[in-house]
Amino acid sequence: MKLVIIEGFGKLETVQKYLGKEYKVFATGGHVRDLMPKRLSVDVKNDFQPTYVVMDDKKSVVDSLKKVAASSEQILLATDPDREGEAISWHVATLLDIPQDAAVRIEFNEISKNAIQNALKKPRAIDKSLVDAQQARRVLDRLVGYKVSPVLCQKIQSNLSAGRVQSVTLRLVVDREREIQAFVAEEYWNFFVLLSSPAGEKYKASLVGKSGGDKIKLSSEVDVNKIKSDLDGADYVVQNVKRSITKAHPYAPFITSTMQQDALNKLNMSLRQTSSAAQQLYEGVELPNEGKVALITYIRTDSTRVSAEAISAAREYIANNFGDAYLPDKPNYYASKKSAQDAHEAIRPISLSRTPDSVKPYLNKNLYALYNLIYKRFLASQMSDATYNSVSVDIAANGYDFRISGRTPVFDGFTKVYAVADKGTDDKSDERSTVPELNVGDKQKFIDYDCEQKFTKPPARYTEASLVKAMEEKGIGRPATYTPTVTLLFSRKYIEKSGRAIAPTELGCNVTDMLVKYFPEIMDVGFTANMEAELDGIEDGGMRWQSIVAKFYEGFEDKIRAAKGDTYTLKAPDEHTDYVCEKCGANMVIKTGRFGRFLACPNYPKCKNTKNLDENGNIAAPKEQEVSDVVCEKCGAKMVVKTGKYGKFLACPNYPKCKNIVNLEPDGGDKKADDIQLPPCPKCGKPLKKITTRKATFYGCSGYPACDFTSSDPPSDQKCPTCGAYLVVKTGKNGKYLKCSDKSCKYKQNVDNA
Repeated sequence: MKLVIIEGFGKLETVQKYLGKEYKVFATGGHVRDLMPKRLSVDVKNDFQPTYVVMDDKKSVVDSLKKVAASSEQILLATDPDREGEAISWHVATLLDIPQDAAVRIEFNEISKNAIQNALKKPRAIDKSLVDAQQARRVLDRLVGYKVSPVLCQKIQSNLSAGRVQSVTLRLVVDREREIQAFVAEEYWNFFVLLSSPAGEKYKASLVGKSGGDKIKLSSEVDVNKIKSDLDGADYVVQNVKRSITKAHPYAPFITSTMQQDALNKLNMSLRQTSSAAQQLYEGVELPNEGKVALITYIRTDSTRVSAEAISAAREYIANNFGDAYLPDKPNYYASKKSAQDAHEAIRPISLSRTPDSVKPYLNKNLYALYNLIYKRFLASQMSDATYNSVSVDIAANGYDFRISGRTPVFDGFTKVYAVADKGTDDKSDERSTVPELNVGDKQKFIDYDCEQKFTKPPARYTEASLVKAMEEKGIGRPATYTPTVTLLFSRKYIEKSGRAIAPTELGCNVTDMLVKYFPEIMDVGFTANMEAELDGIEDGGMRWQSIVAKFYEGFEDKIRAAKGDTYTLKAPDEHTDYVCEKCGANMVIKTGRFGRFLACPNYPKCKNTKNLDENGNIAAPKEQEVSDVVCEKCGAKMVVKTGKYGKFLACPNYPKCKNIVNLEPDGGDKKADDIQLPPCPKCGKPLKKITTRKATFYGCSGYPACDFTSSDPPSDQKCPTCGAYLVVKTGKNGKYLKCSDKSCKYKQNVDNA
């Protein structure tokens, strides 16, 4: 048996189908090794040597993998075709004692039979340059996170974090908000005249300036009235008529950022929804008589490049379905940005024969909408230009120039498939679909003035889509990091939604100010973009990763010490109260913690007395302890019932002198017992876990915050046959049953029939 190791559980079935019985496919569920938790794990004195360990939630996965690998005649590593995928393959190879130069790495840009079979023919050694680029990123992020975050905790509040990409992205949001706050609106006026042609056709022409080319700025009604006075009784005569054929070129096929932008702007899908839907389309959806079938190519890309085979298929489809007029003489090619890694193709459908309508019955609403968008964008990218008859007419009157322009469609070209989005405008426009037939020298009849007062508007707040666009344009992060970065900022409560827009919270502003004060380089957009370029240099094999990290780290410790030694703080001062600490007699103070305000003794840590405050700021009455009949076997006291992270338990009332506890949960309070029974995360394939808080119990992904999947009901390992969403286990009066997690879908079935 031959073993093929992949990342995501979601594509296991699809890959296995194309490989056949000769192969066994094993999914790791993402990374299996990482830097040691709760410590730096980077030896800054020894060439930044990282210390990797098997992740706690992957120990059983690694044990299973080693057993399967031991009985395999050949091992192939088919993790995702990017830096992170290459690093995962390297970690797996290290754990399995596979030689560094062994030809075990295969990669495919799409999950199709041809792509996988071709990949099997071209195994290669693991690309250490790719691994080093990812290793450098991980070490840099750990250094920033573990060194800078304590500064924030010291100077603002506890449980805050900083990140190399995360913090710069936050600064974009904060800076934009401050631009808006500092904005001063300026008055301006639109000036139009309503005219009539010799044939009696009415139209509106806009003022463009004075004759000779001088621009005019109308900033008050006084300015408007002066021009009206100058124009009273004027003759309006056509000076110039310009007719031309203009073209609109099709858009390039999607890359990660443009897909996310269009999904929000056209489909109103959030980053999380878009990423989840795209992942499912890439890994595969259930189709009748075929099983799981992947519909699109790899979804994390910054390249507009498309394979020759895909271009040929698109041109053939266009000719057969739209006619030769819609097929350009030569294929359309699109240039990627200079900063693009160009590691894989643009996002496109794997097969144009799988039209959106043909698979619509088997996709839920989001999957269909996104697939339809990707399909049409790719198809349109290989179609002909749209052409228009454009007309521009210049009209003169008493030393002032007016203009009317417009265009009418001649040939729809690519817009037949992919319509241009309407950007909209608040200003009245002189552009119209048709312009009257006018000739040079024609005198126009004046009818009336049409003037409107306006005020300039501040820059718009970022939306998720425009923030991703800004990150891409400024070189912050890479396609794989856009969604996790923005998601993390929300989870940290540094930013929040205001309708579709994103606004920074007060905490987000404070974090940004503190970081800019002490670490201006880290918070500099250009510095961060240059770091991405240097990581690309490592990938290209021209730079040693430790040198890049050393260059960044030079002087970094000095800045950390200076920040911690500075007395500057944004922490709210403790509020002194008249409450007397009954343990030491000091007047207690009000502090703010992660769960809100509370009373604390100022003599901490000598005295650790605290008291909860209610919503009115009064001392909350202590909850009466539920005393059990169980006697503590260590000290003889009757144990009390408490509720902790993993449910109820018995505790000795003589704590901390006696620390005896007895679990009450059926699984012994071991959260891992829940993990074993749960299926992989439906969104990313990592293990799920049961999470119990003070307010609720729910099921979440162990990959949080990179994956924010949660479910109030335990998910099952089955999918809804109606819409494709995952099924959850519910309990009713007749026992357990399965129900679709999509609230708009009414599918359910008895467990006995599952």
